[in-house]
Amino acid sequence: MDHRKVLATMALCCVATLASAAEELQFNTDVLDVKDRENLDLGVFASANFIMPGQYSLMVHVNNEALAEFAVDYVLADDDPKNSVACLSPALVNELGLKERVAKALVWWHDGVCLDLSSVSGMQARGNLATAALYVSIPQDQLEYTAANWDPPSRWDEGISGVLFDYNLNVQSTERKRGRGRNDHLSGNGTTGVNLGAWRLRGDWQAQMQHDAGQPSNNQFEWSRFYVLRAVPSLRSSLIVGEDYLDSNMFGSFRYTGINLSSNDNMLPPNLRGYAPEVTGVARTNARVIIRQQGRVLYETQVPQGAFRIQDLNDAVSGQLDVRVEEQDGSVQEFQIDTASIPYLTRPGAVRYKLATGKPSDWEHKLDGPAFATGEFSWGVSNGWSLYGGSLGAKDYGALAVGVGRDLMAFGALSFDVTQSRATVPQRDTLSGKSYRASYSKRFDELDSQVTFAGYRFSEKNYLSMNEFVEIQRGGQPLNQSKELYTATVSKQFRDSSLSMYLNYNHQTYWNSRSSDRYSLSLSRYFDVGGLRNLSLSLTAYQNKGNGTTDDGAYLSLNIPWDSTGSFSYSSSVNRGDTSHSLSYYDRIDERSHYMLSAGKASRGESVSGFLSHDGDQAQVVATASYQAGEYTSAGLNVQGGATLTGQGAALHRSGVMGGTRLLLDTQGVADVPVRGNGGVTRTNRFGKAVVSDVNSYYRNQASVVLDQLPDDIEATQSVIQATLTEGAIGYRSFDVIGGHKAMVVIRMASRSAPPFGATAKNGRGQETGIVGEEGLTYLSGMKPGETMSLHWDGQARCHFTLPDQVVSPERHLEMVCQPDSDVDDATA
Repeated sequence: MDHRKVLATMALCCVATLASAAEELQFNTDVLDVKDRENLDLGVFASANFIMPGQYSLMVHVNNEALAEFAVDYVLADDDPKNSVACLSPALVNELGLKERVAKALVWWHDGVCLDLSSVSGMQARGNLATAALYVSIPQDQLEYTAANWDPPSRWDEGISGVLFDYNLNVQSTERKRGRGRNDHLSGNGTTGVNLGAWRLRGDWQAQMQHDAGQPSNNQFEWSRFYVLRAVPSLRSSLIVGEDYLDSNMFGSFRYTGINLSSNDNMLPPNLRGYAPEVTGVARTNARVIIRQQGRVLYETQVPQGAFRIQDLNDAVSGQLDVRVEEQDGSVQEFQIDTASIPYLTRPGAVRYKLATGKPSDWEHKLDGPAFATGEFSWGVSNGWSLYGGSLGAKDYGALAVGVGRDLMAFGALSFDVTQSRATVPQRDTLSGKSYRASYSKRFDELDSQVTFAGYRFSEKNYLSMNEFVEIQRGGQPLNQSKELYTATVSKQFRDSSLSMYLNYNHQTYWNSRSSDRYSLSLSRYFDVGGLRNLSLSLTAYQNKGNGTTDDGAYLSLNIPWDSTGSFSYSSSVNRGDTSHSLSYYDRIDERSHYMLSAGKASRGESVSGFLSHDGDQAQVVATASYQAGEYTSAGLNVQGGATLTGQGAALHRSGVMGGTRLLLDTQGVADVPVRGNGGVTRTNRFGKAVVSDVNSYYRNQASVVLDQLPDDIEATQSVIQATLTEGAIGYRSFDVIGGHKAMVVIRMASRSAPPFGATAKNGRGQETGIVGEEGLTYLSGMKPGETMSLHWDGQARCHFTLPDQVVSPERHLEMVCQPDSDVDDATA
């Protein structure tokens, strides 16, 4: 290869870069080793301010924050034909987040399709083809409120129409020794849905198949919920029509069929959102964890032996949760937790509300109870005070609540409210009672956003919640009529001593049943010993009391890092007087797979177990196995994934929140491209499509091509995109990816002359695949057998050439003949 020719092409790139720093640049072509200096196309590099009129795909940056990629037209300026300006279209301007008063005063030109920048005080726009970006500067007082990783409603994307199916399947088989037989269990839950514009139709299902030796099989399949959801951005609210669970911190939660319009905290900036509930516990073996509310499965997963902490529940969940931990040794832990209710605080002048009407319904989808209507609100009176309240009314039942919240600034937030209920129940007098509640919380942003929560509630004996009233109407009697509730959640990190602490306490008493208690305390500390670094010691203690039984225990673990990815750990647990010891080894196979092997000894005998987790492109898979000498052999499998089908393409994928928000990524037909959302890497399927489900609603999400994992025959000219999606949306974004072989080729015109030096080669999708050097020598990428490419100079396509069946020649440079547009006969040599 003639290295001078390669250097000439590199020099061309260098002078193009220098051009971006100059107002106007004239090239001294004597520095280039080019025989035909008259046959050059360097006009596109001559000026930094002049961008040749045409359409460009540019990443738009607003005040140094990347927004999204748009097709931006450059047109000649009316007042200076030697200068070109960016045409900001109405679609682009709608994404800028201008205040309403500013948007109403906008002025348009060029037949009403381009924004007059002077109509927005202080606004500027500057394009840079070298970085494929458009930099827009707008004074902050002209923009809506924004926060880090949060966009105003004008930038929210409703997504595209499509169909989705998300599932979570669990299989477990246990062989009991000593003649106790075999137990097989299959359970699953998921969501099927259809997106039509801003509307989301959803159906939730759950199923189980259970077979125990000597017992009849138990098979169930239920559609637990049908509903339609859509966002109402202008009201910062969500509309739900169909079957739902009342999400009320004042009047409790119950199942109903009707209509709900409520302020959605997820639409607020992150620092103004509520807290999602957390579930903590200790698994004595590999275990299955199921979290339910009123019989509906909210979350199901498999966890390895040891302490677990589930933090990815939906923060719209409120009320009491039932937690069941099924161990592979056959034992079961069951307890209840109450989700934390933060004090009602609303920004000054703002109002948050919840409105619902309908009828209570049962699992058979039948209306069963009196029609009701409810409304509650929170009003920000001033910087420090919020007033809140609400009412719920139905035939023979009414409840009224009023409360006040106070921002104590550095000391947190405090609220107090009282609820009065009045109910007429069959064969009983009218019951009237009050319920009092106080809540306190503080978020320590300066200490890694640690949260402290504490609450107290007392209900008189004749106080009835709507849920309790409906139970009586159905002919029953509330099993657990609440009396007192104490709850506290504290999370704290002590940096000086490398110690972190997490405490959860819940004490509940009832008027007609035994009290229940639940507490857990976790301590962990990192330290060094001699040459060993980053050792960790953790202790978890817990106690569950309820229904006359007590389940308490403690779990101690010492973790020792080993190599770069592995670690050894020793653990000891005590439960109901039984002590067990275990030695485990954990390691990461790669970014998407990890495993743990354990061996232990307890009073019932020796045991071994294994745990393997893999985040596949199409599903997340967890496999577990356990063996205890003389007791049992057990194996489990959890598969969680989904399928999304749209007019832009389809893909199988891992699943996050069932029926939740997702992003369909398109690499323009190029397969096996590694892409990443907020979590692990996934690769595009054979059609160049991938779905990432680890995205957050109303949050500025970023997805990218993982450049250091790209195959050699693929390159990405645009590798990062952003999207802010509404709840349940199927977002769609496309990357500029070129797939195919790369090689030096020689391009000739039909007359056998060389094309102009600096002409650009483009494929059928308009992607630039190479720049012509001296005597037609071109480093061409994206070479696919039989594909047609074109050469461009002077701002337009001049000729076409078609790649042969053999695009790489080990002996010589491939020579291509470029035919004029008027005679596009395929020609290769």
